[in-house]
Amino acid sequence: MASEEPKAKKQKLSEEGKTEESPTKKTPAKLSPNLLFGMGNPLLDICAVVDKDLLDKYNLKPNDQILAEDKHKALFEEIVKKFKVEYHAGGATQNSIKVAQWMIQEPHNVGTFFGCIGKDKFGDILKTKAQEAHIDAHYYEQDEEPTGTCAACITGDNRSLVANLAAANCYKKDKHLDLEENWELVKKAKVYYIAGFFLTVSLESILKVAKHASENNKLFCLNLSAPFISQFFKDNLMQVMPYVDVLFGNETAATFAKEQDFETEDIKEIAKKAQALPKVNKKRQRVVVLTQGKDETVMAQGDKVDAFPVQKIDPKDIVDTNGAGDAFVGGFLSELVQEKPLDQCVKAAHYSANVIIRQAGCTFPEKPDFK
Repeated sequence: MASEEPKAKKQKLSEEGKTEESPTKKTPAKLSPNLLFGMGNPLLDICAVVDKDLLDKYNLKPNDQILAEDKHKALFEEIVKKFKVEYHAGGATQNSIKVAQWMIQEPHNVGTFFGCIGKDKFGDILKTKAQEAHIDAHYYEQDEEPTGTCAACITGDNRSLVANLAAANCYKKDKHLDLEENWELVKKAKVYYIAGFFLTVSLESILKVAKHASENNKLFCLNLSAPFISQFFKDNLMQVMPYVDVLFGNETAATFAKEQDFETEDIKEIAKKAQALPKVNKKRQRVVVLTQGKDETVMAQGDKVDAFPVQKIDPKDIVDTNGAGDAFVGGFLSELVQEKPLDQCVKAAHYSANVIIRQAGCTFPEKPDFK
């Protein structure tokens, strides 16, 4: 595979708040169960290649992520009736934890996942899929709402995601996160990842985890996830931002920059300005990683911004871009939890995304072939 390493020296997150050179031969951190923790919205993805008429009927943009409103309720039934659908265990954070575990392979259950599901068939599917992926999923199960679903409407290499959170929206800090046996799992982790989507569900849960990470000099990672998070959940997002050690984003970074009055559309400048936002744990300087689809990935670290070319892929080999961003994060986390240099994290992220877009949904072959 083509090398994605820039000429810049290999660097790692330093506990002194600067970047420091890492020795070329660094022993990877020993992996054990529950070192990587994720919390988010577990959803069953309903994926289908659809037509423009369907998008127009429900006023959907070809490439977007939104929460379902009343007008979208019939969409889920219509997709199942009219198109060939595939069901995949999904939800952004859960996808990323699964991909990280796939990249790591052994030991199993390095990744822990918390979220809320219903006591139903779809919930059972999610539990089975989590076990098959060798992640340690601990769901808060309730029977007031059914397990959440996400319609992935695929046209060409675009995908429009419509999430009906349902049970995922019912996660409760006091009913699950605060339970002693669950909090013990949180404490075992050294890297934490939460997608911005969960900001609409349980801000208090995110803050409890983020503060724990910050107070114990562990790594807390957050994703901007979708434009509506930066627009309509800005207050929640900015309450969490001071605890963020690694911030991920994609084209949504432009919306974030606009909402934060950064007064720039330049991706490198946006990364630098996001990096400079206030931060509680001064022992670590924030790292900002922004992807741009097939264009280069930008990473702000220390006092510089690096650009990493994406692995080339023939458009005819692209099956489904749904899950590419989740896979990117999963690949990055798989190296981060092993304390690898940051450029190696990006390399793994690009590899994972490249594999996942050749598959339907956020699925992958049995073993990775990452060097």
